Amino acid sequence: MTDIKLAVFTKPWNDAIEAVADRMAALGVEAIELPIRPGYQVTPETVATSLPEVVRVLASRGLSICSVAAPLDEAIIRACGDNGIDLVRTMVGVDLGKARFADTIRQSRATYEALIPLLDETGVRIGVQNHSGNCIGSAIGLYHLMEPFDPKHVCAILDMAHCAVAGEPTELSVDLLWERMPNLVNFKNAYRERINGPEEAEAVFRTHWTTGRHGGYSWSGLVQDLHRRGFTGTFVLPGEYTDPKGEPQRMGDDVLPFLSTDVAYLRGLVDAAWAR
Repeated sequence: MTDIKLAVFTKPWNDAIEAVADRMAALGVEAIELPIRPGYQVTPETVATSLPEVVRVLASRGLSICSVAAPLDEAIIRACGDNGIDLVRTMVGVDLGKARFADTIRQSRATYEALIPLLDETGVRIGVQNHSGNCIGSAIGLYHLMEPFDPKHVCAILDMAHCAVAGEPTELSVDLLWERMPNLVNFKNAYRERINGPEEAEAVFRTHWTTGRHGGYSWSGLVQDLHRRGFTGTFVLPGEYTDPKGEPQRMGDDVLPFLSTDVAYLRGLVDAAWAR
């Protein structure tokens, strides 16, 4: 037995919560990260009434909600607090057509600052995840963003896949954010691949989302570093894999063969590390 739970971000499935819960129970995980978005089991408009039912259905399968991926709305934060969910995950996008990077940092900090009384009242934290592309994509970017805040209000959701794309080493990334991590870490993987030939005038690359063993950083290295530091909490598998048909990512049950392999691999890494 360990102090580590495994969870899955259920973005690939927008069918009934009963079906989602059955899939997660079959995978053998203990929790989910729930998307609160239009078209899903819980939407921003229905959160007050639909979230308790989702919690009930999951509990009937032995599952809990470790976090939600949702807008930073008052109704969502209150509903999370009422249902024992202490973490709302978000990201910070940078739209250079509207604001420079430094302005985006200031605006995001102002948003978090305004929510602090509500966070104190509900016991909910804002968890900001790094994300590649036009977002805060690195561990050092997250560190800079949340320097003014107490981690009980604003904390860091480390996703080493995006750090790897940015070229950040695992141990450095964990060290930067260790005091600001909310006992929850993402586990997915990716690498950069060239998509045109050497006869072209200039190389073009894209990010390929892949299984845990085959990306740009070592899952075993991250697990070992977190174990060495005394981590307890939840490892979340976002279930993000590149779709060969050209869609942004695989969705629905197309994810399951890859996700089940990753759950088994991560479970084995955790069991091996914590058995020492």
